[in-house]
Amino acid sequence: MPEHSLRHEYLPATAAARCDLVLLHGWAGGRDCWRPLLPALRPWANLTLVDWQAAAADGLDSLVANILAVAPERAVHVGWSLGGQVATAVAAAAPERVSALVTVASNPCFTARPGWPGLPVATLQSFASELDGNPARALRRFASLQAKGSSEPRALVRQLLRGGEHWSADALAAGLHWLASLDTRTMLQGLECPQLHLLAGTDALVPVRAANTLVAALAATSNAAVVRVLDADCHALPLAAPEPLAAALREFVLPAASGTGAPAGEPAAATAAAAPAAAASAAAAIPVTKSDIAASFSRAAERYDSVAALQQDVGQRLLARTGAVQEPATLLDLGCGTGFIQAQLQARFPQSRYLGMDIAVGMLAYARDRHPCAGDWLAGDAEALPLASESVGLVYSSLAFQWCYRPDLLFAELGRVLEPGGSCFFSSLGPATLQELRQSWAVADSSQHVNSFLSADELQLAASAVRGVRLQLHSERIVMRYEQVRELLAELKTLGAHNMNRGRSGGLTGRQRLAAMIQAYEDWREPAGLPATYDVLYGHLEKS
Repeated sequence: MPEHSLRHEYLPATAAARCDLVLLHGWAGGRDCWRPLLPALRPWANLTLVDWQAAAADGLDSLVANILAVAPERAVHVGWSLGGQVATAVAAAAPERVSALVTVASNPCFTARPGWPGLPVATLQSFASELDGNPARALRRFASLQAKGSSEPRALVRQLLRGGEHWSADALAAGLHWLASLDTRTMLQGLECPQLHLLAGTDALVPVRAANTLVAALAATSNAAVVRVLDADCHALPLAAPEPLAAALREFVLPAASGTGAPAGEPAAATAAAAPAAAASAAAAIPVTKSDIAASFSRAAERYDSVAALQQDVGQRLLARTGAVQEPATLLDLGCGTGFIQAQLQARFPQSRYLGMDIAVGMLAYARDRHPCAGDWLAGDAEALPLASESVGLVYSSLAFQWCYRPDLLFAELGRVLEPGGSCFFSSLGPATLQELRQSWAVADSSQHVNSFLSADELQLAASAVRGVRLQLHSERIVMRYEQVRELLAELKTLGAHNMNRGRSGGLTGRQRLAAMIQAYEDWREPAGLPATYDVLYGHLEKS
């Protein structure tokens, strides 16, 4: 039985999942080393990121059992550096659970042996001695070795060191002992699943000549074993070369790119038939594409604030709801838009580091120009946040989540990046938004002219499936009034919030249909003008 409950994350695919990947870091590392690959991997794979170092002190067999306890029933296991040897041990121990094996900048025997290229024994012995006497120095020297050859070695070393700060001395010593003594060559030769071994063209830990030696060692295996050398300049492939690494993984794991349609190790016919159907189903469930959203709001950036009275009002109301929240170290303004609330957030939390994030690069460019002395501005998708786990104390997001049609991904990501005890305050729009316009268009034709938004029940259900978070929701109706319908339509267009649904008419709206809609809208007229209702949802997500 597993003795540790390994820290891990499960990140569901952002589109149609084609397979499951289990990602294992290297010695003294952590699961955050895989962050640069997530945007490229998550559209087609469910990901399980495992922090395995803590369980190393209990021995390899125990570690394998712990990894299997948190891994999907069947998955492709991917290991970087020492993690490649760990992944190999998992595949050897439970072949029915591993559909394919991928090692990244890994050597089945890191120590040089007769006829086998590797590190000198003295090098690993010096690391062990230094780890015993000066752990910080040993970790820095090892990180420097991993970054050797990189065009930006200092920045890479800082990234690498962040992974090893929290592991115990016993766990680090056990892993270093494995680097010096573990030999998984026989395990690899006995595997029946497909194998891919990726090496860097320049690597101070794994000599590139190991590629030919590995090819020869695996020549007799019963299943295809592929060895590739990537055009990369150091050992830290996940951090230094995420694009070519992600491309190589996709090419191997999804042979659909080359014609078969099956994930590695799975029957091609079944997957080829199922995958297009799954993809079509997922596409149909998302009424507005992220690219359309980003492009529309980018175009609107320059004029957005001139017509954003409702958006600014809701932003103020949401800020008031933060109440007695303690000042966080890092504050994320998610869906920051033009940054209009930035100054007020900084005034409310003056000691916090401000991070503004938006999916629309045009909005971010405008915000940077408008607030040159503010914090940091970063492009990102709320359903796949480019942030480390437990790195944010408070998330503020006003009228952005209505564009997130995968609330399961949204709340999973918020739960991941929030620190324990952290909170997310957000506002969104519900399905009754612009009900007058929606019903008036329904009189004119059967096409969809108004964006669709998720209900409070759908948000609550999605949040309830995420461990360790609790969501409270409140709603209110805010009614804007206009003298003419065309004023509302022009405002929506200027905001970038005009109709972007897949179900919208493909051509220009005919004059007769537009006139019919305007006539129908007149039935809603009140003494103060034509109403436009906004179904505003306020949420408070707390992480335990």
